[in-house]
Amino acid sequence: MIYLDNSATTPVDPEVLNAFVKVNENFWGNPSSLHAFGARAEQLLIQSEKQVLSLLNAKQHKVIFTSGATESNNLAIRGLCHAYKNRGRHIITTPVEHASVHETIEELEAEGFRVTYIDVKGSNADIVKQIQEAICEDTILISCMHVNNEMGMVFPIYEIGQLLKKYPKVKFHVDAVQSVGKIPVDIDKMNIDLLSLSAHKFHGLKGSGALIVNQYLSLTPEITGGHQMYGLRSGTINVAGAVALAKALRLAIEPLQTNYQHVKQLFDHTMNELRKIDGVVVNSNHEHQTPYIINFAAAPIKGETLVHALEEYDVYISAKSACSSKSATASRILLALGISDEVAQESVRVSFSNLSTMEEVDRLIKALKIVVAQLKH
Repeated sequence: MIYLDNSATTPVDPEVLNAFVKVNENFWGNPSSLHAFGARAEQLLIQSEKQVLSLLNAKQHKVIFTSGATESNNLAIRGLCHAYKNRGRHIITTPVEHASVHETIEELEAEGFRVTYIDVKGSNADIVKQIQEAICEDTILISCMHVNNEMGMVFPIYEIGQLLKKYPKVKFHVDAVQSVGKIPVDIDKMNIDLLSLSAHKFHGLKGSGALIVNQYLSLTPEITGGHQMYGLRSGTINVAGAVALAKALRLAIEPLQTNYQHVKQLFDHTMNELRKIDGVVVNSNHEHQTPYIINFAAAPIKGETLVHALEEYDVYISAKSACSSKSATASRILLALGISDEVAQESVRVSFSNLSTMEEVDRLIKALKIVVAQLKH
């Protein structure tokens, strides 16, 4: 099997799975219990939180372990806006955010919050300039992804964070799902208040995520009924999931530069080969591009048709993001980036992990050449 849909999910690292099983076998006590068995589970939770904060250099933050980044994004955005709505009701974001950010902000807009959507078709410098021009007395939140999940463009998170040092009342949320464990993420250096991540994007377990929160921030909880997770997420804590997440994060970050160079070689080779195929248009050509994601179209073949044709060769890529792949409409994200509706309907995504190989890329290209030639006639 040639699996090149790693932006949707990644295979679980055996060490991560083993850690999850060991905690469930030996430390399955409730961390909220008063007795010593519960205290052992609580200690594992505390250690996992410390490890996550250390790996992401977040000295003034705390970790809310969640079911994944969708929950983290909802808690970050809705929780902050409801907590600070008396201070202001203006949100700044981009039109290319993940649905869990985009739709949450749309709901807040329906509640009476005002939203400014930054045009992201220009340079990163232009994005920062637009944000600065959009900030006003009423602004309470800027929410911007680090790496776009469909195109792979890398947003100027560091530059936005430095800008916001001039505006301490404006809080900064970053959806880092496609960047954590792949490119450097330094929460303190980037001046990030809230950061969302999901373990299954870096060889962790599905159903396990985190929201890293500045400890001085107030949030209105989404889930009530207990005191767990600093009172921000009620319910018995998944200690094994937290331990496994911390393990997966360490295993991803320690060899980050080596993995990046490996994937960059795959990216460069794939881009060169794609451009040799007649009719293929590469969409992923931003000035700042992660090598982990390539978006392209093979006109006039619909993206979904191409995905299913490649399945016959045991090659697995995707059309749009996994969260919207069953929608019949063109990708909202590609349209917002100025790509035509026709090309957006034809676009597909290849996404790598550190486990991807040059042989897999060559097999993808070989299958792609055959399939494109067949489907054009």
